[in-house]
Amino acid sequence: MKQTELKGIICPILTPMNADESINVEELRIQVDRMIDNGIHGIFPFGTNGEGYILSAKEKQLVLETVVDQCNGRVPIYAGTGAISTKETIEQSKMAQELGVDVLSIITPSFAAASQEELYVHYKTVAEAVETPIVLYNIPARTGNALSPGTIGRLAEIENIIGAKDSSGNFSNILGYIGAGQKKTDGNFYTLSGNDQLIIWTLLAGGTGGIAGCANVYPHTMASIYDLFMEGKVEEAKKVNESIQSFRDCFKYGNPNTIVKTATRLLGYNVGSCRAPFNQVPEEGIEAIKRVLAENKEKGMH
Repeated sequence: MKQTELKGIICPILTPMNADESINVEELRIQVDRMIDNGIHGIFPFGTNGEGYILSAKEKQLVLETVVDQCNGRVPIYAGTGAISTKETIEQSKMAQELGVDVLSIITPSFAAASQEELYVHYKTVAEAVETPIVLYNIPARTGNALSPGTIGRLAEIENIIGAKDSSGNFSNILGYIGAGQKKTDGNFYTLSGNDQLIIWTLLAGGTGGIAGCANVYPHTMASIYDLFMEGKVEEAKKVNESIQSFRDCFKYGNPNTIVKTATRLLGYNVGSCRAPFNQVPEEGIEAIKRVLAENKEKGMH
């Protein structure tokens, strides 16, 4: 198994699209370089911001091949390979493993309600089918299924399940994950915040970083939260983490990943729109995003 530390600010990179909704491979390469040049510590295709929920298997392979090639080993690559069925999750995980990714990020199954035992067996079965390290991905507001800290503790005992990302927005849940992971007997277990606002607090509690959608808009700013923390500049890191709140306030105007992609486009990058139907932002939302981007540029955020 690859030895990979899950740490720092990982960007769930956007999937740039052309006007016909095909993948814009050239722009994807530009975005990979932009993230790395601004200090991002890992690249994560097919997160919520990468629209993994709406891409075909063939498109995912194209995106992943492009990211792996462009990244060229400069930072770890986390591939979102979760699907509703165990069978498809294994297929996607093996595809990503063959392409040489460093970590598999596996979201909980969605739509149909799953018991904790069903979730445990699902992840255990996938883990036994691959050798690549796995980070569990909890985002119950989107999937309808939540991984309890107790289930995290059981799964942490499986050798290649090495971490969890919590996007519930519930800090007590993150604390539960950190506590459960400390029981892993054969090595480290890493807990990452999936909520951008909670990154510094997760680090202070013993977590190791975050997977941050806002990094697509402010890669340098987001990466500096972790860098400042590691330098012992905790108060500065807190202030930087707080600085993204004005942008996050724009999320009320639409789907958060639609707002993130719209903002990236308004910065001048040819990332296109989110795939329909999840691509609408009202005019007042566009104006609010433009205003916040201008204000934050004045503050030096980028």
